[in-house]
Amino acid sequence: MRVLFLASFMPLVLLGQTAPEEFRVYTNHPRLFLRPQRLRLLKRERERQSMRWRQFETLVKASAQMPEPGLALALDAAITEDPAVAQKAIGWALGSGASDPRQLAFVYDWCQDALTQQQSEALAAKIRSAIAKSGTPGGLSAQRDRVLGAIAIADDASHPEEAVLKSVVENWFRAGYAPSLAEGRTILAPPDAYALIELMHAVRDNLNIDLREAASGYFRTLPEYMVLANYPAPYRAPENEYRVPIYTSSGQPDLYQAALARAAGLSMVGYETNARETQYLQGWLIQDRFMMRGTFGAPYEYLWANPYQPGLSYFYLPLTFHDPHSGALFVRSSWEEEAVWFGLFRGEAQLFDDGKITVLNAKGALASRPITVGTASILAGRNRIKFPVDGEQMYVVGLEPRRRYQIEIDDEEMREQEADAAGTIELKFPPDRSAGIRIEEEASEH
Repeated sequence: MRVLFLASFMPLVLLGQTAPEEFRVYTNHPRLFLRPQRLRLLKRERERQSMRWRQFETLVKASAQMPEPGLALALDAAITEDPAVAQKAIGWALGSGASDPRQLAFVYDWCQDALTQQQSEALAAKIRSAIAKSGTPGGLSAQRDRVLGAIAIADDASHPEEAVLKSVVENWFRAGYAPSLAEGRTILAPPDAYALIELMHAVRDNLNIDLREAASGYFRTLPEYMVLANYPAPYRAPENEYRVPIYTSSGQPDLYQAALARAAGLSMVGYETNARETQYLQGWLIQDRFMMRGTFGAPYEYLWANPYQPGLSYFYLPLTFHDPHSGALFVRSSWEEEAVWFGLFRGEAQLFDDGKITVLNAKGALASRPITVGTASILAGRNRIKFPVDGEQMYVVGLEPRRRYQIEIDDEEMREQEADAAGTIELKFPPDRSAGIRIEEEASEH
């Protein structure tokens, strides 16, 4: 009986064990983004001559000056299986002017069947050289490039890609970058998220590792952030309209950054199609008026947009986004394009109203009166501040980050609350609440 008991128990024990992670690549080409399901989708788009395919193909066939020729030509070659286009992409990659390891990786991976042995060896050597130059240190884009390059040329039986991929996933991402995102020490602007999503796709598609698990809370709210962190009014460019993500520089919006922000959203939906959060994001993105038609955006639009993916109306999303870890705060008065919008991002407060961006500070507009944005109010904080309830949500900004404050509300017990990483305290009230509020810095203990 003991033998029988052990024999029946052992499978249960084995089921509870976690298999060790594998950092060797065994997938077939194409490995980068064009996995079988997406490749079928893109070829179906070509067969039905969709708007996105026609726009992308028109630019390639017209030999338009593409800002990222390796990406555009290799993508076209992978879909059409046209050897002439593939050789054009390979010629670009082997040319002296091509040094972007990311685009070199796309050409090697997506044009694999068209490469001669000599071309394959030369291009792989060029990618290895680019990876070596990037070194172990480096930011998000550099680490993304190392991963894409290592996966693309992972054809050696000795698996040299293993050391690179293990280093990036375990040492750089899990030990450093993911905690930095989760704790708000790294604050990604919407365009910057594209490199992160590319990295996530490549790792999951080839190693079956979901990088979101290292910062699950951050990634759960990221789709909502990608919606609320945009100004309400679109920017009308000659090629198409753009949603414009928040930016802190002066002058006109950078449309390359706007295109990358859209690409980040589309690729995020492609990464997780079933989550409710990404379905709201899909509803925000999939309107044809924002379809990217320019030489920079058209390849990304065709690569990532999925018109068959259902989206939920973003009108059901909350009108506020507040991340206490980073201090990022975005408030809209409505979902209309004429809405008033307030943003606090990387220490800069902005008000968008009547098509204009105004940078605010505690000594100016914020200090003189609360700013009302829909059912929310924003006002500048200071020690010993007193004010009436004004709205269902109130954000007191400009306090000392991570400092504890005593909050006293009429007819309620005094409580303590800590300001977030940017020095903001969020207060919520039922509709039609009437009361006075006093906020005072908590006395330091000696």
